[in-house]
Amino acid sequence: MNLLTYIMHLAGTGAATYYISTQIRDSKTRPNVLAGLQLSEASSVPFLSLLSERAAKEGNTWLAEKLAKHALDETKHSRIFAHALKQMNKQAVEDQPHLEAESTSKQKPSPFFLAYFDGYTLEELKPTVINWDVFLGSTYILELDSSKDYKTMAKVLPENELSTRNLKKGLLSIAEDEASHAAYLYEGMMQRMSINQVQKLVDDWRIRKVNSIFRMATSVFQNDNNARSISQDIEIIKNT
Repeated sequence: MNLLTYIMHLAGTGAATYYISTQIRDSKTRPNVLAGLQLSEASSVPFLSLLSERAAKEGNTWLAEKLAKHALDETKHSRIFAHALKQMNKQAVEDQPHLEAESTSKQKPSPFFLAYFDGYTLEELKPTVINWDVFLGSTYILELDSSKDYKTMAKVLPENELSTRNLKKGLLSIAEDEASHAAYLYEGMMQRMSINQVQKLVDDWRIRKVNSIFRMATSVFQNDNNARSISQDIEIIKNT
């Protein structure tokens, strides 16, 4: 990674972390953040489960077990966010399009997704065919950064209410899981290639992440006033 990319990484990551931290600290915008996180974590479970099955069929028992544990962790994370929403008498809107490789939604993927996987088709990113190096490198960066983001989110939450104190504990627990995921993904890369090749792969996906953040930020600023809520009061959902 060159100096300019590194500076852009620091700036972009800092801006993204600041934005989501302000959103989760504010009780008015917190439900939408939690709903988005819940749906994101839940949507990754089928993808990881299929990858685990594929790894087992290919004879890579170690990776199959790691992926299966990863899927279980994502399920647990989704439940943590669902519980936090319930404490606020809220619930995620379940009909949101999931931005995953297996998605059949006709809705356009997010600017972040498009930029991060620029050059790859949705067909190439399906768990049954995705190149293992692509999966390991791209997911390593996301998990590593997520572990730091969850710690930051936990830090900014107020501690004057039981619900936010519990959410803080939940976020810190998720951060530990994400760091563990990043560790096995890195080990997986090391099993497949030399240290120099791993570093190049990591740098390539870091650059993609930097570009993705800036593209996403542009989209957010342009569409901020038109953002759709993805959380609703539980009573509203029950009565519809």
